[in-house]
Amino acid sequence: MVDFVLKKHPTFSGVKGPVLICVMDGVAQGPHDEGDAVFLARTPTLDLLAQTTPHCLLRAHGTAVGMPSDADMGNSEVGHNALGAGRVFDQGAKLVEQAIKSGRMFEGATWKSLIAETRERHSTLHFLGLLSDGNVHSHIEHLQAMLACCDREGVSRVRLHILLDGRDVPETSALTYVEATERLLSEISAQEGRDYRIASGGGRMQITMDRYGADWSMVERGYKLHVHGDGRGFPSAERAIVALREEQPGIIDQDLPGFVIVDEHGSPVGPMRDGDAVILFNFRGDRAIEISQALADAEFSQFARPNHPSLRFAGMMEYDGDLHVPAHYLVAPPIIDRTLSEYLVHQKVTQFACSETQKYGHVTYFWNGNKSGMFDSKLESYVEVPSDLVPFEQRPWMKAAEITDVTIEHLRRGTFKHGRINYANGDMVGHTGKRESAILAVQVVDLQLARILPAIAKLEGALIVTADHGNADEMYEHDRSGHITHDKGGHPFAKTSHTLNPVPCYIYAPSMKLTLSHAIARPSLANVAATSLQLMGYDAPEGYEPGLLAWP
Repeated sequence: MVDFVLKKHPTFSGVKGPVLICVMDGVAQGPHDEGDAVFLARTPTLDLLAQTTPHCLLRAHGTAVGMPSDADMGNSEVGHNALGAGRVFDQGAKLVEQAIKSGRMFEGATWKSLIAETRERHSTLHFLGLLSDGNVHSHIEHLQAMLACCDREGVSRVRLHILLDGRDVPETSALTYVEATERLLSEISAQEGRDYRIASGGGRMQITMDRYGADWSMVERGYKLHVHGDGRGFPSAERAIVALREEQPGIIDQDLPGFVIVDEHGSPVGPMRDGDAVILFNFRGDRAIEISQALADAEFSQFARPNHPSLRFAGMMEYDGDLHVPAHYLVAPPIIDRTLSEYLVHQKVTQFACSETQKYGHVTYFWNGNKSGMFDSKLESYVEVPSDLVPFEQRPWMKAAEITDVTIEHLRRGTFKHGRINYANGDMVGHTGKRESAILAVQVVDLQLARILPAIAKLEGALIVTADHGNADEMYEHDRSGHITHDKGGHPFAKTSHTLNPVPCYIYAPSMKLTLSHAIARPSLANVAATSLQLMGYDAPEGYEPGLLAWP
C-alpha cells in the first residue's frame, strides 16, 4: 500500500500563499531568428521574470519525457504527464515501438482474436489513424508493421482510413506518406487472395480527431466517411489530395476536407459492415477517445448513427484509464501512479485546475496520470472555459483572458493552495503555421501573466511559469545546418509541428529569497512537481525528480 504522507521540511515552511503553475503551451526558447515568434513577440512580463527570478531551461522532448529517442518531439500529453507525476514514464510511442519490435503485440489476445475472427468470417479489417511519422499521435511504421503481419497471417481484405497530418510534420507532406502506403498496399494486393486499399481520408482538423468534446461535428463527419463511405468520391487518395489542393490554393494538410475512395462504378471501396474489425492505430489518447466512443459505444448519443454496423473495435492503447475507453486495446499504457495531485489530496490540500476546452484535459486528465476524474471533489476545483470554434489564427487571443479572470477570482476567494493553468495560445496558433498570429498569441500570454503576478504577490504566494514543449518558437522549417528553408519564390516554408527546444522555467515568489540548486545538471519537466512541493514546504516523495530550488 502506498504511503501518501508528505514530509515537511524541518526549517522551511513554504510560502504563505498559494502555489500556482502556469503552463505556456508551446512556448520554448528558440533560435532567435525571423521564424521565432517567441523571440519576436513583445514580452515585458517574461523579460521581467528573466531579470528578477530564479530561472532555468528545462528539457521537454525525447527521453526526458519518455519518448523513444532525443530526436522525438515532446508533446502536450507526455509534457503534462511529466509535470503532474514528477517522474518520467515510458510513453505511448516507446511502448508501442517496443511491443512491435519484440512481437509482443502480435502475440497478445486482442490482436490474435481480431485476426482469427476476421479470417473465419471472411470479413474486412479496417485501420484508422493519423498517417505520418510525427510520433506524437501515431507512426506510419507501426501501421506498416501491422499490415505486414496481416498479410503473413492470412487476412485477405484490409481497408485504411487515413487522417492527414501537416501538424506534427511539414504542412504539405501528405503525399509522401500516401505514396509510401500505396506502394506497400500494391505489393501486398499483387498476391493472390489479397485486397488491401485506402478507403477514406481527410485532414485531422476537419474530421475525426476532435478532443475534449470541443467539436463533435468533426467526429460525425469522419464517422460518415469511414463507416458509410458517405462523402465526395475520388479514384485514389493521391487524386483526392491533388484535387483538393488545386481547389483551395494554400490549404495545408490538416485542413483538407474529407474524401472517400470509390470504384469504377462510383461506389465506396471500404464502408464498414456488420462483423468487420476496426483498429485505431493512434496511440495518444486525447484525440482518440471520441471516435472510439462513436465506433464502439452501444449507448453513444452525441450524434445520430443510423444503420450503425456491429463492429469489433480495438485501440492501439487504452485511451482513458478511468472510463476504460476502449474496452479492447493492443498495447498496455504506462501506469502513472503517485501523481502530485494525489499526494496533495491526501494532505487535504485544496487544488485548482483551469484551461479552455482545447487544453482542459491536459491540466486534468494528463496531469493526473491519464485519469479523467478527480481524486476528491471536495478538495479539487476544475474549471473549463469553452473554446471558440473558429480558426485559431483568426483569434490568437483565444480564451486566455477568461482563464486569467477565473484564476484571479479563485485566488481572491482563497479557494486553493495549489493550482495549475494552461494557456493554449502558443501551441494551437503555432500549429497553424501563421507567424504573425503566433507572435500575437505569445504577447497575449505575456499580458495575462502581467495580470497574475500582482495577485500572487499580494497573497505572498508563488508562481512557476513554464511550458510543456516548443511550437511557436519555430514557425519556419530549418535545414540540418539550422538555416531557414525557402521555396523557389524565396518564401520560408511554414512549420506547424512541435520543436525540440528547451522550455523556460521561472520561479516567482517575491516574499521569499530563493536560489536554484546547482546539483541538477540537466533539469526537465519532471523536476517541476518537486519544485512546487518545495515552495509549499514539503520534501519530494520517493522516486520523484528533485526540486529545482536550493533549500534555504
